Amino acid sequence: MNRLPKDIRILIACEESGAVRDAFLRLGYVNTYSCDLKPNPHKNHIQGDITKVLDQHWDMLIAFPPCTYLALSGNRWLYNKDKSKNVDRWNKREKALDFVRLLMNAPIDRIAIENPMSVISSQIRKPDQKIQPWQHGHKAQKTTCLWLKNLPLLKPTKVVDKGEFVTMGNGSKMPKWYSELWKLTPKERAEQRSKTFKGIANAMADQWTRLILT
Repeated sequence: MNRLPKDIRILIACEESGAVRDAFLRLGYVNTYSCDLKPNPHKNHIQGDITKVLDQHWDMLIAFPPCTYLALSGNRWLYNKDKSKNVDRWNKREKALDFVRLLMNAPIDRIAIENPMSVISSQIRKPDQKIQPWQHGHKAQKTTCLWLKNLPLLKPTKVVDKGEFVTMGNGSKMPKWYSELWKLTPKERAEQRSKTFKGIANAMADQWTRLILT
């Protein structure tokens, strides 16, 4: 028997922008809730510890664990200038990995974990899929990894070119959209960098809910 969108409960964890939550809501999944320690004015937002709500009934969990201590780009901070171990940084990385494990093992039938290129691949398991914004209508390059449980791989929805790149002072190339973020404050830059591209959010909502409507 077909299920109605209003009967499906979806939890979006640790996504401050609410982009993925809003994509599900636009399709009529009114019981889609975001949960984060930070406040959000939307009525479908739970401010608090995600671990306190994981054992409620949810049909799907899509989680965006903070990447500060997980992303490979942060490996340079694992050692001090004198080559000694930055013990605090290592401990925080392990704590972040424990949080990912907790999300992956949540008592929910369908789970997606999103992160950039990170130590999750080497310390837990390799991702099921790597996606790009340019596969979903955005002229931008940003490798995003997905770890999936009982969810299909995302199919490209609108393939466009990868967008412009700029050459930095050290000779390396960076996507133009990313280089422009350096005009912002560190807080604003972090918020924009972590925001899910709308095309990807729409693909998640459209493709993954088809699976649970029957």
